[in-house]
Amino acid sequence: MSKEHWNQRFGEEEFVYGKEPNHFIQEIAPQLQAGKVLAIAEGEGRNAVYLATLGHEVTMWDYSEEGLKKAERLAVEKGVHVSTSCVDLAHAPWEEKSYDHVVCVFGHFEPALRLKTLLSIEQAVKPGGSFLCEVYSVDQLKYKTGGPPVEQMLYRPEDFISVFRTWNIKHFFMGEVERAEGKLHQGTSHVIQFYGVK
Repeated sequence: MSKEHWNQRFGEEEFVYGKEPNHFIQEIAPQLQAGKVLAIAEGEGRNAVYLATLGHEVTMWDYSEEGLKKAERLAVEKGVHVSTSCVDLAHAPWEEKSYDHVVCVFGHFEPALRLKTLLSIEQAVKPGGSFLCEVYSVDQLKYKTGGPPVEQMLYRPEDFISVFRTWNIKHFFMGEVERAEGKLHQGTSHVIQFYGVK
């Protein structure tokens, strides 16, 4: 989807995915050692701000300026700092072994960009660091409770298994969850959750 689409979506006053972090992130993040975190395709910043409240040094990337503005507002509201950057993942400034943790929540991309992004994450995480992710699976098309209504934008287990096959996979789940995240993620959903340590 275009930058204009996301700027329009995030330009309204309401936080369209809510201000609370994703449930899976809340479940796993307290186990992570405080460090340098990158949250990608992070929208209005709910997960990035939450991670900052846990003591992490957080950078978030999104390519919607309106989303980044709301993330900065939310950080002020919660009394934390998040470094925001307007980044198109097609041209992202990835650096090898530069983050302790990378987080992606409902970041959906065309297949070539999805693979490029996952490979870049694998390289960007420091040894001993982790990748945390919750995204919609291809089965989400039947549920219509959030996410892009296009199969090629949704995830399959092999997307993760192929890229992170040498990692210690601490948690992998594909199935139904209940989600109530703002007005756009509501109800029973079909997701993939991944938590792996390099």
